[in-house]
Amino acid sequence: MKANVIVDPEDGFKRVDPIPTQEEVEKFYAKEFYDANAQYFNNSSLLLQQEQSAFFNSRWQAIYEQASTFFDGRIDDKTVFDIGFGFAQALIYLKNKGMSVSGLEPSIEGVEYARENGINAIHTGIENFDVVENKSDLVLLMNVLEHLREPRKTLLNIKEFLLTDNGLLVIDVPNDFNDFQTAANAEYNLDEWWVYPPNHINYFSHKSLQNLLKACGYKIVNCTASFPLDIFLLFGDQYVGNPTIGRECHNKRVHFEEMMTKHGKGEKLKAFYESLADLNLGRSVSVYATPI
Repeated sequence: MKANVIVDPEDGFKRVDPIPTQEEVEKFYAKEFYDANAQYFNNSSLLLQQEQSAFFNSRWQAIYEQASTFFDGRIDDKTVFDIGFGFAQALIYLKNKGMSVSGLEPSIEGVEYARENGINAIHTGIENFDVVENKSDLVLLMNVLEHLREPRKTLLNIKEFLLTDNGLLVIDVPNDFNDFQTAANAEYNLDEWWVYPPNHINYFSHKSLQNLLKACGYKIVNCTASFPLDIFLLFGDQYVGNPTIGRECHNKRVHFEEMMTKHGKGEKLKAFYESLADLNLGRSVSVYATPI
């Protein structure tokens, strides 16, 4: 049966209703997400990240540059903490930049891989911040908030337990229910393919994520988008349920970004993605915020 999606009456973002129980969420992650043969978290996903290291490194470089601007260029002595770091690719990149990095991750495979790469990694639940001893200057919450049963509580706990008073929080979530996505859904009758509880519980836009952060006592520093991959659906490249076409679309996106960077248009590309954020477009939402 199709999940029911509502606007959260307190915080204004979309979410499934009813919210899955903690038992349902834990069962999903134990049996489907973190299982050794699962599609979401396995050696194949690590291999994919390594094969596309240039693409992923461009994401980490953008975070590094934004943080450097925020900290007035004094960044080498700053600490980084990544919540749910997966195979720690962002932490490895920032460590190689000279930053002091650490994080937490529920998957023992991810933790072991991080430790093999010299990272202080905590094996614990995604919302278990009590075990973290020190606050960090830069906290990453990448593709995590959409999975959590209580996103407001998590953002408040990050302020209390993880982030320094003058620190920077970086959040990245899918930009679901955007206009390109909903137009394609209507055209091809795709049954809101992005709605998938208990994996994704919450569905944010640039506006609703910013509003939630403000309600939790954060000031927005920067907001940007990623390439609007859903636009390919409106070009006729129907990739939903077709991973071959999906890979082709992704590769075109990567090529576009590489060409813009190669030919000195990196700043224009950055401005383009920030403009998309203003329109609530782009495949993902990236927001940088600091405690008030």
